Amino acid sequence: MPSVLPLGDPAPSDGLLPPQATQGAADRAFGLYVHIPFCAVRCGYCDFNTYTATELGGGASQDAYATTAVSEVDFAAAVLRDSGIPGRPLSTVFFGGGTPTLLPAEDLARILGAAISEWGIEPGAEVTTEANPDSVTPESLAVLKEAGFTRVSFGMQSAVPHVLKVLDRTHTPSRVPQVVQWARDAGLAVSLDLIYGTPGESLDDWRYSLETALSYQPDHISAYALIVEDGTKLAAQIRRGEVPGIDDDDHADKYELADQLISGAGLDWYEVSNWARTPEQACRHNLAYWRGDDWWGIGPGAHSHVGGVRWWNVKHPTAYAGRLTQGLSPAAGRETLDAATRDVERVMLEARLVSGLDIASLGDQGRHAVAELIADGLVEAPAAFRGRLVLTLKGRLLADAVVRRILPD
Repeated sequence: MPSVLPLGDPAPSDGLLPPQATQGAADRAFGLYVHIPFCAVRCGYCDFNTYTATELGGGASQDAYATTAVSEVDFAAAVLRDSGIPGRPLSTVFFGGGTPTLLPAEDLARILGAAISEWGIEPGAEVTTEANPDSVTPESLAVLKEAGFTRVSFGMQSAVPHVLKVLDRTHTPSRVPQVVQWARDAGLAVSLDLIYGTPGESLDDWRYSLETALSYQPDHISAYALIVEDGTKLAAQIRRGEVPGIDDDDHADKYELADQLISGAGLDWYEVSNWARTPEQACRHNLAYWRGDDWWGIGPGAHSHVGGVRWWNVKHPTAYAGRLTQGLSPAAGRETLDAATRDVERVMLEARLVSGLDIASLGDQGRHAVAELIADGLVEAPAAFRGRLVLTLKGRLLADAVVRRILPD
């Protein structure tokens, strides 16, 4: 979750949603995102809304955070009810951060339990937590499983020590197979997050990280290109010439290698940066984002979306806790999306999915561009006959350019 909040309209202090949000709500899935804003160390590349334990106190402290988050669960349930949104059980829950597992497992279980008490949960729902490899134990993972978690996503990032050092990661590579086994012993599905393109990472380094991750036989892998965000430690290091900059051609080579090795190991891509061993093991929570379902975001800086109404909470945990203590919405701003904006966002997101984009839903420019995209090798040729636009490997490398060509000027 990026730390810079977008511009928008003022959010009402009672949090009530406009009538647009109620339209068709009964037919949309409803999920929950819980932001845990704590990290043991701020990684040099990270621009997320996170804080170390020593930076916070009061209702924003780690010890008090579960109580604060539960109070937003209560507030959210009241807002949805009073806004006329029909009650829907949770289809997915995702704890992200930060490092959610810096909180005691019992605190995460308490937040999840409060959410289930308010909304219920669908049979077979996906419940994920992110975790650093050095922030879990066999006992904590067993507590999470007992509470209803089904999946853990470990921030492995790399298997190469010098790459982890540049990223300021605190775990050692040898820790990863250990925690993967602990998660499996607890009955949790396992996803591994990797980052490629770190300054100083060679293609052989990246190959080693991929092969090492795949040797653990995860159910799911995410592989993200490193983006250098302004204001981060890494951006300053690159500006001062202390580490080399980012190279787009290097990113492309590493993405192609990732797809070759991950697909060769039996995991299929379903979104540009994500591969799953089976369709059922794709991250359903992220798919809900990409398909425009409804979700409420708990926590400082968390974003929510219900029926084309999008809002985001105040960024700082102390301000967030203070608003909830006063019975006020923690939202800093919101926007109500018009039909044209929602359609643009739909195209931008669905074009990145293996399920593809309905070509008939495109405007004249987009439909006319399809033949050119096929000729350029960016779109699968059979996709046009199925009525879906599906990216080739080359198209995934140039996904943003494909989207620009099919959107109206």
